[in-house]
Amino acid sequence: MPIRHCIVHLIDKKPDGTPAVLHARDTELAASQAIENMLADLNESYNAKQGKAWGFFHEESGAYPFSGWLKNYLDDAQDFAAFSRQAVEQLQKLMEESNLSTGGHVLFAHYQQGMTDYLAIALLHHSEGVAVNEALDVTAAKHLDLSQLHLAARINISEWRNNANSKQYISFIKGKNGKKVSEYFRDFIGCQEGVDGPGETRTLLKAFSDFVESEDLPEEQAREKTKTLVGYASSQAKLGEPITLTELSGLIDEERPKAFYEHIRNKDYGLSPEIPADKRTLNQFQRFTGRAEGLSISFEAHLLGSKIEYDESSDTLVIRNLPTQLTDQLKRRKN
Repeated sequence: MPIRHCIVHLIDKKPDGTPAVLHARDTELAASQAIENMLADLNESYNAKQGKAWGFFHEESGAYPFSGWLKNYLDDAQDFAAFSRQAVEQLQKLMEESNLSTGGHVLFAHYQQGMTDYLAIALLHHSEGVAVNEALDVTAAKHLDLSQLHLAARINISEWRNNANSKQYISFIKGKNGKKVSEYFRDFIGCQEGVDGPGETRTLLKAFSDFVESEDLPEEQAREKTKTLVGYASSQAKLGEPITLTELSGLIDEERPKAFYEHIRNKDYGLSPEIPADKRTLNQFQRFTGRAEGLSISFEAHLLGSKIEYDESSDTLVIRNLPTQLTDQLKRRKN
């Protein structure tokens, strides 16, 4: 993961309303193993975060100047240190206006992963810990607590520059329960939500369930394909990469690699060719299955409590909104 440029500034601000003080670094950080390790750990923590949102830049304006500054840097109109200084001063201003915010170290890192360029921006905090020194004394030690990452964003520079119609080249931590504390950071980036990650993931899972039903697959095959989908999607989420529908289709059915993709297109689910994977939604996707004495039942976990109810005391299932194909057969049998 080559790091092109990296710098850290400090905004000292307490949550008591006192003015924020900026301690800006003049030059970017020299390449080192420590920086590479830090950025790798940051990416791992960021990818594992749930509650992220995906979007794209507002049109550049006085209220949202960040995209213009980033463009100037990428076009070599200013260097990385100057760009980051301009940006962190804007963040300091917005932080002062937000009574909910506290300061911290602000990391800007321009790096390459594969063939893709990214810009990561994160507000980092320290945690108190202990260490054993060379004299074998136990001493207090501070370290960056990357597990407590609450304000961060990642911009896919390559997609932004090469795909003008994309609405998901920025990802950012949305904050738990929609906390307003994250809104000033989103406004600092100048980002608007463009893709509903949980909604897109739910639609993908619905399309998959419809596909499995239309194929009338044996339960064992259905379970294997479900395992493949969840495994691939979870892996992409861990890497911070989107689900690619064509790639997923090939994994689900190697003999007919386009079958699932064509099912999605023919049924017009409205999915983009690439969608962000929402881990929380994936974790809820599970199939309950059972077979005994000529009876076979299979349904997805998210239907429990809505279309399907289980009464443990009487050991019965109540199923609502039966498939039309099933009700037609039952009606014909009754007649």
